[in-house]
Amino acid sequence: MNEPSSWVLRHAGYIPESSDILDLACGTGRHARLFLMSGHYVTALDKNTDALTDLENHPGAEIILADLEDGSPFPLSNKKFGGIIVTNYLYRALLPLLPELLLPNGVLIYETFMVGNEKFGRPKSPDFLLKPQELLDEYYTRLKIQSYEETTIAEPNPAVVQRICAVNSV
Repeated sequence: MNEPSSWVLRHAGYIPESSDILDLACGTGRHARLFLMSGHYVTALDKNTDALTDLENHPGAEIILADLEDGSPFPLSNKKFGGIIVTNYLYRALLPLLPELLLPNGVLIYETFMVGNEKFGRPKSPDFLLKPQELLDEYYTRLKIQSYEETTIAEPNPAVVQRICAVNSV
């Protein structure tokens, strides 16, 4: 099983205790499992939930099968979360929606690939690579930025990433 992102681990403490968490495009559920073990209720959403079958009967887990990019309405528009986790995923149409899904003092922790990553491997397409300061530009007027980085990482695999932790202080 994949280990949680070091960025998510470093900033998880900003998320209010016992709050509902959205693990958006959750993949194998590494962050869903992390937050379930910490006593949070977790909504794990992905277009393929096969890796989450062990969580189907977990009392704190809700698993939602949804393709976020097929033009359907966002399936959780009426729900609010104390934390939203997004890693290794970029669909720009969702970026402006994320602050609207946060409760007051809710936290967005986002980490994904940016321009420059193409020298290390996938993704290579600009459609899936953030531009310099893109997350910062998207959220600095709507959320209180706690931490932001554009960096090259070595673990778990070499990559160029952009990451942000921001709080809904409205």
